[in-house]
Parts: sequence; structure tokens; C-alpha cells
Amino acid sequence: MAIDQKAAQNAAHSALTRGDFPARFAWGTSTSSYQIEGARRADGRVDSIWDVFTGQPGRIRDGSSGAVACDHYHRWPQDLDIARDLGTNAYRFSIAWPRIFGDGSAPNQKGLDFYDRLVDGMLERGLQPWPTLYHWDLPQTLQDRGGWVARSTVYAFANFVDAVTRRLGDRVPQWITHNEPWCTAMHGYMDGMHAPGIRDLPSALQASHHVLLSHGLAVPIIRANVKDARAGIALSLHPIRSASGSAEDMAAAHRHDGLRNRWFLDPLFGKGYPQDVLAELERFAPRIEPGDLEAIAVPTDFTGVNYYFPEVIAHAPGEGPLDGRVVHKAGVERTAFGWEVAPEGMLQLLRRIHAEYGPRVLYVTENGSTYDDVVQDGAVHDAQRTSYLQRHLAALKEAIDVGVPVEGYFAWSLLDNFEWAEGYTRRFGLTHVDFDTQQRLLKDSGKWYRGFLRGQS
Repeated sequence: MAIDQKAAQNAAHSALTRGDFPARFAWGTSTSSYQIEGARRADGRVDSIWDVFTGQPGRIRDGSSGAVACDHYHRWPQDLDIARDLGTNAYRFSIAWPRIFGDGSAPNQKGLDFYDRLVDGMLERGLQPWPTLYHWDLPQTLQDRGGWVARSTVYAFANFVDAVTRRLGDRVPQWITHNEPWCTAMHGYMDGMHAPGIRDLPSALQASHHVLLSHGLAVPIIRANVKDARAGIALSLHPIRSASGSAEDMAAAHRHDGLRNRWFLDPLFGKGYPQDVLAELERFAPRIEPGDLEAIAVPTDFTGVNYYFPEVIAHAPGEGPLDGRVVHKAGVERTAFGWEVAPEGMLQLLRRIHAEYGPRVLYVTENGSTYDDVVQDGAVHDAQRTSYLQRHLAALKEAIDVGVPVEGYFAWSLLDNFEWAEGYTRRFGLTHVDFDTQQRLLKDSGKWYRGFLRGQS
């Protein structure tokens, strides 16, 4: 019976069509500059913190870097053709700050020219450009001056945003200021998993405040430079579950939610930083100047949600900043990354954000999975990723049906790419990339997404 029920459930999910969603829904894929562009030294690009970080032994699982990655800088027409042929109508990418500003105060015109061509290429293919202004590749020159712990980086970001939106704003109305501030601050400055590789809680909290403040200053600049601008931010958010029904585990889960989710959502929606977290971390609290919280709470046109998996939390005195740890419970489906496959978590998360914060519009700006893909006879039969897509789109449809204002979905990712600390050992793409030959091959999951978007599945 259980097998029959699962088969029926999968059949129902696979029967979902694009026509079941709103007609003006944004359908796309997501990428980021450092993960796909390569061309480390091309046309005046300077080093980012990731160029330096990947050069440090032991930082990246396979010892690799994004110096070449998918060579998208030179192969972008082919990659945009893939996105077009999928049937998507939107394309999310990021703009590499080190291509636009290096040591000087004037923007690098060759860097701007590249994104000019890229945007024009999207428009020629019927793809709505969705640029992200910061996806973790801070110029190393700014890190040398303190990085996101230094308030000066906030103003440097504002200058970068001004230059980019002046150049591209005549064709690009929608802008994402930051991708996943939690990762920028906590992986970059607390646990050291990501560049710049610092492990210091006060630095992480200060960095998180400055990233949010830079978002708050960027939104008015975008609106000043872009006619009919739509500005927002993309957050890494997780449904939080307690490891048990014990009072200790439930309290630990609430504390974890405070730093993982509410620390970012609350100030963005005008509630300030959560008082319970500030009380727990009082001696590490960031320096907040008058007017900062008002700037962070600038109204936005949409909120992006990057959803991958729920987190299960157990009380663990002395572990982590808030006496808790993430635990992996047995008996649940997981990706090759070890992440729980939980489509219902997407529904739960979207409903919570809508109920507690009331954003004008939501977009799922990232959602995807990694598996141990193998090319066999010129194909990649990634049935698990296809099932993942089908089930998460079904959960998304359910969220829309209960009134959550979701207006778009971006699958992560168009291409296999450099997966940060994991190097090239993890593949998220709908398209397989042979990193030796740079050959692209649409996986079965990509073929399913294409059929779904084109009404052929």
C-alpha cells in the first residue's frame, strides 16, 4: 500500500503543468558570477576574496577554484541559448564586483561592457534579466581594509550599485541586492567555511549588520537610477524543527531560528533585531548607529527565498553560539549533499513568511539538489533530481493556492558549477558540465523542466 501511495503521489506531481500556475509567473534558473564565469584575469578583473581563499591549502575539498569554472565569460551565448531552449522567461545571474571596481575609484568599463552584452543577450532571447548585485565575491582590496566588518564597505557597495544600475537600469527593472546575507556573514566570518575564512562571532554579527545596512542604502539608489524599479533581497531561510518534544530541544530550536531566520527577516521588515537573540549574545552585539535600522527596513518590492532543506536542532550546551546543534535524523530522504528532501518544508516556510512578515511579493530565487550524476551513453539519468523538482513545484503550487503571493521560481542551477567549499565535487545543474572539455549536456531533469515549461510533459 505504501508503495502504491507513493507511486500515485509521484504521478500526481508529474501531472502538474505550467498552466496550473499564474500566467505571468517568472520561470527561470539561477547562477552566480564566481561559480560560472571563470576568466579570472580578463578585462581588468581584480581578485575577489574567493580567489585568495581558494589558494589557501585545505579550504576547498578538491583543491580547485573558480578561475575557469564553466568559462561562462566566453561561452555565455551558448549558456543563454540553453536557458532559452528550456522555455524559461527569466534568468537570474550575479554581477562580479571585482569586474567593476578594483583599486581605483572609477568603474572598469570593460567589466560593465561584459554585463551590457550579457543583458542584451538575455533580452534577445526573451529572458527577463534578474541580476544579483552581491553573490559573495567581494574585491580582496576591500577585505584588506576590513571587509564586511568595516563600515566603509557599506559605502563602497553603494558606489558599486550606483555604477551598475546607471549602466544597466535602462533595460533591467528588477534587482536583487544581496544573495544570502547569512552565508556572507556566518560562513564567512563565524565558522570560516567560506571566504574570507574568519572564525569570530563578533565579526560575523557586525558583518551581518553591515550587509543589511548596505541593502538598505542600495534600494533607494536603484530606484533613483532605474525607471519602474523593483528591488528586493534573496535570503537563505530554513524551517526549524526541534529534535524532540523536550523543553530543552524546543528552546534550542527557537534560539536557532532567531539567528538563522529572524536575525535577517525581523530588521528587514521593521522589527529590529530579535530581542531574545540580542539578550543571548549581548556582549557580541554589533555596533548600530542612529538611523541604521530605519535604513535596513526600507520597503522592498519583493523578497526572494532560497529554500533547500529544514534544519533539526537539539539542545547542546557549549556548542555553537546559542547552545544548539544541527542533527541529522535517520530514516529521511537526503540528497548527495546530505540535505533532507522535504518539499513540505517549502510550503511551511512560505506560509510562515507570508503570515508573520507580509511581504508584497515572494519569489523562490533558489531551489535545487545535488546527486552523484554519471554520464552514460551521452545522457544523465538523474531521476532523483527530476522527482525533487516535481515535488517542490507541487509544494509551491499548494502555497499559491492558500494565498501566498509567490510570483516566480528559479531552479538552482542552470549549470553544474564551482560549488564553493565543495569545489567541483557537487553538481546542482540541470545541465551537466564536463569541466575538462567545457561540453554542456542537458540532464534528464533539465529535459523534464523543459517539457514542463513547454507543455510537453
